Amino acid sequence: MKEAMLYKKDASEKVSCFLCAHRCSGIKDRGKGVCGVRENRKGTLYSLVYGKVIAAHIDPIEKKPFYNYRPGSYAYSIATVGCNFRCKNCQNSDISQAPREGRGITGTDIEPETIIELAKKNECQSIAYTYTEPTIFFEYAYDVSKLAKKEGLSNLFVSNGYMTGEMLDTYHPLLDAANVDLKTFRDETYKDLCGARLLPVLDSLKKMKKLGIWVEITTLLIPGINDSKEEIKDIAEYISTELGKETPWHISRFHPDYKLMDTPPTAPKAVREARDIGISAGLRYVYAGNLPGDSGENTYCPNCSELLVEREAYNILKNKIIKDACPKCKTKIDGIWST
Repeated sequence: MKEAMLYKKDASEKVSCFLCAHRCSGIKDRGKGVCGVRENRKGTLYSLVYGKVIAAHIDPIEKKPFYNYRPGSYAYSIATVGCNFRCKNCQNSDISQAPREGRGITGTDIEPETIIELAKKNECQSIAYTYTEPTIFFEYAYDVSKLAKKEGLSNLFVSNGYMTGEMLDTYHPLLDAANVDLKTFRDETYKDLCGARLLPVLDSLKKMKKLGIWVEITTLLIPGINDSKEEIKDIAEYISTELGKETPWHISRFHPDYKLMDTPPTAPKAVREARDIGISAGLRYVYAGNLPGDSGENTYCPNCSELLVEREAYNILKNKIIKDACPKCKTKIDGIWST
């Protein structure tokens, strides 16, 4: 165990955690927060998952997904068990919900230095904190991130965006990019689907942009839950006006999983129509996800519509961007393009 960051204790040995937006307060001795992986021991809050890696893989950065950040590079991707959400559609529920569902804290003990060694050995340019919600293993991510920076590696968060402003203020010098799930634009749906609220996610997105972190957004389009044209338009207009037209938006096709096994997959046509709504809202980079081979996977010049980066699933078939610009009209293409 390792003492947690971002908490405070009171005179009665209860603690309050302000790592994530649940802001769990009054946690008693031997009590845990919503995430199930931070425990009070006589007035000291501990991370129960520090260094306990449940998943470690070498992934194309496009799998995260990042399409405007170092395309064609690889990320050493790690996770521990636990999550501060309880999403009914979670594709990694076996590890994200393990503490909450009584399967305990499992994983292989790996020191931060070893993560860096493995990343470099496998020619990865980034460390991705992913699969489960990385905010809940922040102490570990923070220590790995410090070492990664010294070695010239990028740090990437694949996140539900439910961290606090205090957490981002602590982390932002180390965090290079984040892909944040904007799961819905309706607070009541957030509560029902995830056990969370919308506003803290929006606050995190705005703060990340203010801090200069490269942000990409993913919305999983779930039939009958968040796929109305009105809601899709609301998300598109929010990204365009509040975060910036340069912010990439990934609209992904849903497949049945976990507690939504009776919900049908998203029709490919619905993903394409949602992408059109995003483009109509002025967004420069709107991508179709989970539709391998679809033209919506590609990056086009927002000025002249030249095909710049051609993709199929997680593979880069062609990258024509030269010095961060379109070779045809010389328009600067938003993102980080050097690997």
